[in-house]
Amino acid sequence: MYAFEYQRAKTVADAASALSKGGKALAGGQSLVGAMKLRLAQPGTLVDLAGIAELKGIKKDGDALVIGAMTRHAEVAASAVVKSTLPVLAALAQGIGDRQVRNMGTLGGSIANNDPAADWPAAVLGLGATVITNKRRIAADDFFKGMYETALAADEVITAVSFPVPKKAAYIKFPNPASRFALVGVFVAQTANGVRVAVTGAAPSAFRSKPLEDALGKTFTADAAKAVKIDPKGLNADLHGSPEYRAHLIAVLASRAVAAAG
Repeated sequence: MYAFEYQRAKTVADAASALSKGGKALAGGQSLVGAMKLRLAQPGTLVDLAGIAELKGIKKDGDALVIGAMTRHAEVAASAVVKSTLPVLAALAQGIGDRQVRNMGTLGGSIANNDPAADWPAAVLGLGATVITNKRRIAADDFFKGMYETALAADEVITAVSFPVPKKAAYIKFPNPASRFALVGVFVAQTANGVRVAVTGAAPSAFRSKPLEDALGKTFTADAAKAVKIDPKGLNADLHGSPEYRAHLIAVLASRAVAAAG
């Protein structure tokens, strides 16, 4: 690990100021610290967000569920508000990593990192959520830009994510047995504005599947999802699976998600 300076921000303004000077935000640290240990990341200054109270919490806000950026996965999984309002998010959070990851990792850290196989980006895209920062509100469709890349500016801090409550929703993933990251994960939501289907683990970044959305928009059934042929072009190829394998999994998992949504 390379040498670095450590700052513990007390307010969002403090954090934004430090980030504007080249600092790197530290949320749960489950990805960043590991990358630093391997010398894959070399931030000169770490800006710890853990002490900022306004970044934490879960609340119902009209027809949406708002989750603070520094809310831990385990807190989402255990929340009575989440379980009664958007239970799919509690289930998703419970399936992330292991106990340590769930008790340290955060919602905001996950989507800011935008790992290609992370679970939260699929939920944000699948529900058409809004990412709230210290400067603006960013629609999910505009937030994820590519592998480990988002629309965030250097001095921008995610403060919360607002998830609209859908009619139906479910998330199914085929996990790597060691890391619990998704080889492929599919989030399906039937919303007031139509069906949204988001895929993670299959490509360099989470994405929406228009073929599945079109098919399920006509008939919201497991058979309709399973019948869709996904184009493997542009999908990931690694020791865990070929693009063709992942394309097949997308349709299969989408059909299971529709069945789980009821």
